[in-house]
Amino acid sequence: MTDPLSNGEKLVEINDVELCVETFGNPANPAILLIDGAAASMLWWESELCEQIARGDRFVIRYDNRDTGRSTSYPPGRPGYTFTDLADDALGILDVMNVERAHFVCRSMSGGIGLIIGVDHPDRVESLTFVSTSTGEDGLPPSSDELTSGIPAAPDPADAAAVVDFVVASAKAYSGGSPYFDETATRALVEWDVARTRDIASTLVNHYAMSFDGSSRDFAALEAPSLVVHGDHDPVCPLPHGYALRDAISGATLLVLEGAGHDLPKPLWDVFVPALLAHTERRP
Repeated sequence: MTDPLSNGEKLVEINDVELCVETFGNPANPAILLIDGAAASMLWWESELCEQIARGDRFVIRYDNRDTGRSTSYPPGRPGYTFTDLADDALGILDVMNVERAHFVCRSMSGGIGLIIGVDHPDRVESLTFVSTSTGEDGLPPSSDELTSGIPAAPDPADAAAVVDFVVASAKAYSGGSPYFDETATRALVEWDVARTRDIASTLVNHYAMSFDGSSRDFAALEAPSLVVHGDHDPVCPLPHGYALRDAISGATLLVLEGAGHDLPKPLWDVFVPALLAHTERRP
């Protein structure tokens, strides 16, 4: 069934690759570009969440990064792109959508994409929101031991059922014991994600194999209004990472999601969405 506020998925040619893009709401409204992290397609920005944001008079754009979902994939272990290329893809999507400036919402690994764009292309940025990400500076606490023990061995990519079990177990571990983790809903999302992905073998490894050129830029150089969103159960980047990121960006504010891990659980959307809408209001 088509979502009431969805304008439908479409494949677009950007930087000599195909990217799958879906929008929600009225293109005349302020644009919010949602960028997800490593190995995550746009489906992890759930359509219901996108609709909820769009109802706040926003034009929401989500997309599959290279090597996820329906977008261009590369041979496993040999990604034909760098981190900076992924940042250029995000800007290319804005060009295709005729959006001059947008509010960028970057989760986990894609916080580095927001950093590159914010420093190198400030003219394209209305605001930045960093979800479950980190400065990566020395002295911050490492990922929890429970995270490592909770993720099973990598599956045979040819065994779709094993891949689904692996991703669901990984998502549960990433939730950090959150009381909001919904295994049934997560399994349904993962089954759909695996079924629509061009090459799941590439999805599982390629983002971790690419060159992270450009990610050494300084968060202190960001000038766009910035919101940091972090779960207090995050086992990947424990909460001190969120405080460090807030402190690194001049004027940034921090929203702590109580009970959230390295994700945005549905029961907390009523906390996250109003904060995002307030952060992305038109400024004089």
